[in-house]
Amino acid sequence: MISDAAVRASIVPTVPRLSVYIHKFNYSHDMIYATGRFALHLLHTRQLDVVRRLGFFSGRDQDKLAGIPHDTGTLGVPILDECFAHFECSVVNVMDTGSSTLFLGDVVHVGRGKAAGLEPKGELLTATYFRNNMPAEWRIEYEAKLKEAQQVAAEMSRRIQPVVWNRR
Repeated sequence: MISDAAVRASIVPTVPRLSVYIHKFNYSHDMIYATGRFALHLLHTRQLDVVRRLGFFSGRDQDKLAGIPHDTGTLGVPILDECFAHFECSVVNVMDTGSSTLFLGDVVHVGRGKAAGLEPKGELLTATYFRNNMPAEWRIEYEAKLKEAQQVAAEMSRRIQPVVWNRR
């Protein structure tokens, strides 16, 4: 899936952590919650097609990684061959935020894309860059999917439940 809500969650070099907010209605949410593992990738600006493939469609309906070169990482999660960097994380805590879950992950492995010896193809991809540079023919679909997700999230946002994460 595509997320634009990931944050460094530690300033201690010996305890690297990331946090990601994942909407509960995403299939990836269920997979992270069930396995206690996730990978975060930093993409480049020439990977708009990857954003569309992973962000516009549900993994419940199709294999989103079919045709995207990838391998299995050290934690058993898919790692894209082409990216600036990837971070494999083991979930150490969670927090219900209503429509999303905040997953706090210990970074257990960091890597670079297989093409790391070559210059990256473009700059680091941000959500703002994507929104400003997506092909015009994607915009109507993007905006419709965003509106639908916002409506679903609005219905869920006020129901926050305490969660105890005990998967260690």
